[in-house]
Amino acid sequence: MKRTAMIGHLTPAHAGQTVTLQGWVNRRRDLGGLIFLELRDRSGLVQVQVEPDSAAFADADRLRAEYVAEIEGTYQARPESQRKGGLADYEVIATRVKVLNTAKTTPFELEKGDSVAEDIRLKFRYLDLRRPEMQRNLVLRSKAVAAVTEYLDREGFVQVETPMLTKSTPEGARDFLVPSRQNPGEFYALPQSPQLFKQMLMIAGYDRYYQLARCFRDEDLRADRQPDFTQLDMEMSFVELDDVLSTQEGLMAHVFRETMGVDLPVPFPRMAYMDAMNLYGSDKPDLRFDLKFTDVTDLFQGGEFKAFATAQAVKVIAAPELTRKQIDELERIAKQNGAGGLAWLKRDGDGFTGGISKFVTAQAAELIARTGVEQGGTLLFTAGEWKKAVGALGAVRLALRDLFDLAAAGPQFHVSWVTEFPQLEFDDDSGTWTYMHHPFTAPHPDDLNLFGTDRQGEIRAQAYDLVLNGFEVGGGSIRIHDPAVQAQMFQAIGFSAEQAREKFGFFMDALEYGTPPHGGIAWGFDRLIMVMSGATSIREVIAFPKNNRGVDLMALAPSPVEPGQLADVGLSVAASDI
Repeated sequence: MKRTAMIGHLTPAHAGQTVTLQGWVNRRRDLGGLIFLELRDRSGLVQVQVEPDSAAFADADRLRAEYVAEIEGTYQARPESQRKGGLADYEVIATRVKVLNTAKTTPFELEKGDSVAEDIRLKFRYLDLRRPEMQRNLVLRSKAVAAVTEYLDREGFVQVETPMLTKSTPEGARDFLVPSRQNPGEFYALPQSPQLFKQMLMIAGYDRYYQLARCFRDEDLRADRQPDFTQLDMEMSFVELDDVLSTQEGLMAHVFRETMGVDLPVPFPRMAYMDAMNLYGSDKPDLRFDLKFTDVTDLFQGGEFKAFATAQAVKVIAAPELTRKQIDELERIAKQNGAGGLAWLKRDGDGFTGGISKFVTAQAAELIARTGVEQGGTLLFTAGEWKKAVGALGAVRLALRDLFDLAAAGPQFHVSWVTEFPQLEFDDDSGTWTYMHHPFTAPHPDDLNLFGTDRQGEIRAQAYDLVLNGFEVGGGSIRIHDPAVQAQMFQAIGFSAEQAREKFGFFMDALEYGTPPHGGIAWGFDRLIMVMSGATSIREVIAFPKNNRGVDLMALAPSPVEPGQLADVGLSVAASDI
């Protein structure tokens, strides 16, 4: 029989009606001859009562957890003494039960899935995905896709798919390579992003493009990374930076409103990269709480405390009162993030005790005035090379957030922009300059004359990152559309004219045929849904993810292939690699 409705779509208006429901048995209980079932589908759960004299009793007696069943009966209000308010106040009195399929005993209790080892959940992902938490996440994702499509279609964007097999180009991570059977010894690369193709769509005159693009990066994994992932990719022609940002703000606000009923305040605040690093020690600061750094380099320069006296930067953060055990743990985090140590002071009246207090007698009053540290509060310092000092203290700031639940006092979601990234950064390992975002990012027009000088590290990029609750959920830039500037950029990162043409010749040719000013962005779609759902890993919002070792435990991939398959593409596996 055809089901009347999904369980979660039943309303009080169905009361007194005969309904047919289909789903999985969530739980079964026998009470004094009565059988109580909970029937579940992805929309909800309902209690089913089967009475001993019912024709359905014998079939209901066969049911066990996770059996697939069809239930027909009367939908009615539960006894008044059992009501708590809402749709749980209704139940089905079964008149017919049909077993649609049986099920083995599951390897873990679905209701206790959160406490089950992740590898077990991933091995039996088809069972894990039955859990309401997982279904809510994937439904949220589906609604977000629908909201994106609705908004961008309304704004005149054209959805275009770009190739999955393409040329290997340097984009910051290792490529996944695919050997070509028809061209022995040659390889495709799976795309790390559709960057060049979307720029060529602008050259082709499509003006506004978007795609939910599958991308691939062979890099070390963590909670917010997967080897194959989805990004919402967009590009716009005849725009300046403000045009791109305002469009993204409208889109993000629309997605939150349509999927979660949350109104994000727009426009989003903007912060320059250097300010973000100097104040929060991160280019993706969590701004749900206000805990800024204070620069005190000048207070210690040339002083008696040698660790601070010659430091390029001395940064301090005012924390609540901390125990020595908590300080030791924060120091471990600072060292893990590049600091030589974590100096500390505890405010006592108009001065300080503990830690480095004997070195700060002369600076005590100024430290209190600048930091606003409260009585009993703790000052935490990092010092040394600027980037290491701010980065380590940024990690300490996040640890303090978690220790004292500081973000709880702020908004549930805080979205901001970080802008004016450096165009180039120096790679100490190679001794050369490299790009911070990618080599197609346009420099600030006022800084063009710095290319090729000893000040090219000061060039500002027209780049921007979209930050949500301390996660970078999007990144983009205004692109280089002038072939001469693109050549300057390639030269700055050490590409000879021949190397640039070998890697990007097709794109350099395209730039010569009337390229409009353009810019765009890509959202890390998995990461966005992770933050929206409150999950702690993107694996919780992807239907069939890899684990933290890049392995699909359900399908057992990666896996060996037959020797004949390797021979077809002219490959063999060296014995030392097995």
